[in-house]
Amino acid sequence: MSTLTRRGFVGATALAGAAAVTHPAAAAAAAAPARAGAAEAATAVRPGGPQYADLARGVNQRWVGTPDLIALPRTTEQVVGAVQHALDSGKRVAVRGGGHCFENFVGSEDIRVVIDLSAMNAITYDTRRRAVSVGAGARLGDVNEQLFKRWGVALPGGSCPTVGVGGHVSGGGYGPLNRTLGLTVDHLYAVEVVVADSSGTAHAVVASRDDKGALRELWWAHTGGGGGTFGVVTRFFFRSSGAEGGSPERALPAPPSELLVGTVVWPWQDLDQGSFIRLLKNYSSWHVAHNTPGDPEADLYSHLAVFHRSGGAVALNVQLSALAGDPERRLDAFLAAMGRGVGAQARTTERKRLPWLMATQWSGFADRPTGKRIKGKSAYHRTAFDDAQAAALHRHLTRSDYEHPGSGLLIAPYGGQVNAVTPDATALAHRDSALMLMYVSEWTAAADDDRHTGFLRELYEDVYAATGGAPAPGRSTAGAYVNYADTDLKDPRRNRSGVSWQELYFGSNYARLSGAKGRWDPRDVFRHALSVEPAKPRRSPR
Repeated sequence: MSTLTRRGFVGATALAGAAAVTHPAAAAAAAAPARAGAAEAATAVRPGGPQYADLARGVNQRWVGTPDLIALPRTTEQVVGAVQHALDSGKRVAVRGGGHCFENFVGSEDIRVVIDLSAMNAITYDTRRRAVSVGAGARLGDVNEQLFKRWGVALPGGSCPTVGVGGHVSGGGYGPLNRTLGLTVDHLYAVEVVVADSSGTAHAVVASRDDKGALRELWWAHTGGGGGTFGVVTRFFFRSSGAEGGSPERALPAPPSELLVGTVVWPWQDLDQGSFIRLLKNYSSWHVAHNTPGDPEADLYSHLAVFHRSGGAVALNVQLSALAGDPERRLDAFLAAMGRGVGAQARTTERKRLPWLMATQWSGFADRPTGKRIKGKSAYHRTAFDDAQAAALHRHLTRSDYEHPGSGLLIAPYGGQVNAVTPDATALAHRDSALMLMYVSEWTAAADDDRHTGFLRELYEDVYAATGGAPAPGRSTAGAYVNYADTDLKDPRRNRSGVSWQELYFGSNYARLSGAKGRWDPRDVFRHALSVEPAKPRRSPR
């Protein structure tokens, strides 16, 4: 381990007021004297260092980078310095938060500088902005714990506690509270971002939903435009729209203090094609019927885990508030609706009440992938599964020429309060869906890469065969979720729908995102295979 010298990290030294700068011109002016400062630079890890092998990779073991430098900043000023170093040296730079990316956005061989934000995980209350400040290196489990233990509040974030907030929030963020509280970005008040201007100067700006013009567009771009695209987010500030200010207890909503959770399974040996299709239709139809904001069942959240039959069973994990109505009766009614007409007998493996914070660690939702190679895909569904989609799932998940319990589909509810927001209010445009589908395969041996990725591609493209192998926007489906990055959607051999990957991920918001990209990252410094491309500046008429 070493500490970067001033010569090695030009600009890492101070930017005295950069973290509070809110105007681009002022930020650029503040950046100039920063190069002559003398503050400590970020910790640097280089090839051969004891930490390098760990820091050169994320959770997904398919992608291991070979950067010349991995910077571990602790302050925004040090992030500015790291970005400036990359700009001055002409090296590709990427940022890593939790490291859960499905694709090779950070480990690509042309990435020579990686900024690892894991040390920037402070969670505080910002009195000036009347918002909770969360460092971009924090993990969702830490956020859940700190927000609730200290102030009794929560964000509707994802269920995997090791996911980093940086990418999660920038891509929209959803989880077990989304049907009652909306998406994570629906509570995003401001972002602090290190950007690179057209002159090749890095500086920090803070953009909020209260701003106007270019700054507001920068905030808006971080409400679903995807991570690693517009700059390096160093801090998120959360305050719910309409929330009373003055204290952290009033900035964000309180979660239910107690949850009823349960798991039931249907053994694959008891499910023929007809009963499997009926189960899928029961699950999806129920959520379509209870999809409107304010529905009495909006607090009920579940995962239907439908993986290859070699895993033994189809599993349903459920949680709902233990304080609303008669929770035991409501759960019984939900499970009865799921099993109606299926024929196969469901078996309850777990059912109990848990206090809120303990429930966020419940194994039914809190997956912690480690040491795995991962391929993922996604789809938004507006309607229940049709016969062709369900039959395609059954056909592939019962194949005898492929057996792997780590390949399949996780189906989760969407909608509810998510759909109370207009598609253009945030960069995440998908605001009329009932279900979120994550297709995933996890394995350990590199030699099996083609087998498992090939299976997942065949499964996915068969389910969406009617729309060219992708969930094209239409009556049934509505596109894909950028946080489950899938470069196959950019490949016309795989995505034959005629709908671009930009539309699948961003809907009608892509042009606006491209404008924000052109304004804030005109040199396309922060880019990857699925990043927004900068709009070209308009030429003045002669």
